[in-house]
Amino acid sequence: MGAYILRRLLLIIPTLLGIMVINFTLTQFVPGGPVEQIIARLQGGGDVFQTIGGGGDAGALASAMAADDRYLGARGLPPEFIADLEKQFGFDKPPLTRFANMIWDYMRLDFGQSYFRSISVIDLVKEKLPVSISLGLWSTLIAYLISIPLGIRKAVRDGSSFDTWTSGAIIVGYAIPGFLFAVLLLVLFAGGSYFRWFPLRGLTSDNFAELSVIGKVLDYFWHITLPVLASTISAFATLTLLTKNSFMEEIKKQYVITARAKGLAENRVLYGHVFRNAMLIVIAGFPAVFVSVFFGGSLIIETIFSLDGLGRLGFEAAVARDYPVIFGTLFIFGLIGLAMGLVSDLMYVWIDPRIDFETRET
Repeated sequence: MGAYILRRLLLIIPTLLGIMVINFTLTQFVPGGPVEQIIARLQGGGDVFQTIGGGGDAGALASAMAADDRYLGARGLPPEFIADLEKQFGFDKPPLTRFANMIWDYMRLDFGQSYFRSISVIDLVKEKLPVSISLGLWSTLIAYLISIPLGIRKAVRDGSSFDTWTSGAIIVGYAIPGFLFAVLLLVLFAGGSYFRWFPLRGLTSDNFAELSVIGKVLDYFWHITLPVLASTISAFATLTLLTKNSFMEEIKKQYVITARAKGLAENRVLYGHVFRNAMLIVIAGFPAVFVSVFFGGSLIIETIFSLDGLGRLGFEAAVARDYPVIFGTLFIFGLIGLAMGLVSDLMYVWIDPRIDFETRET
């Protein structure tokens, strides 16, 4: 097993490098880079800085130049100023040199500073983490805690009225878009046309710092309830049906028939024999599911509930062409995602020791 883990760890390096190469290459052909963003702003044609806020070196330079009418209007911007901007952003160097410097910095865990904010990429990610942790962690846990028992129950009672009406409810839940369900929750329970049971926006109340420990916990869960429900609905449906199908496939196998013929109790057959095999694909995929929800974020859910998480961060960085944020977060999350792939394999072995990855070709 040690040799397999080592091979997987070594495979992360070229895989991550390939991800960075592809994305860096694509950005070279995307119009409207950071320099163009500032030029458009100075000429009155851009509003990206109004969205994400200035404050960084580039934002200060743009504001200073905007105050000087020599650079505006029909006269345009002098080539010297544009060259100065390109040098500030590092675009005076060839793409290959810029990419090599970026990877070297990332190897030293230096992810740079946002072009348009006075904050490093790491600090910016830390600032957004509470929202993403809340949505990702609770959505994944709730989906698993409800879906696995429900899926098992549906498999055992396949074809019954319980299976029929729960399947109908699951299909309806899966068919409802998350953003539409979020709006429905707001209208019903957050001061819309009906009840005012939950807050309309934010992760905490304005007086959060003044609350007691218990008050802070209750306030946190009060705010996060609706966003978590909205982001869980689709995963809940998928996971329930996956669990049911996995159990049904195992229940029909010969070893289950043999165990029942020996007189073993039904619960022992289900949870002592079937569960370990049926749950392989469900439980072992937990790290990957969590990472996808945690780091992927939900731009629409965060926007509807006025939550400032990683989803909005990625969108704003892409719109503003904030390359340090784009590539820094891509490197960090890509590395974590690849590591979680290895963790998923290790969970397979932990759940079922009969699996031996050493005998597999990699």
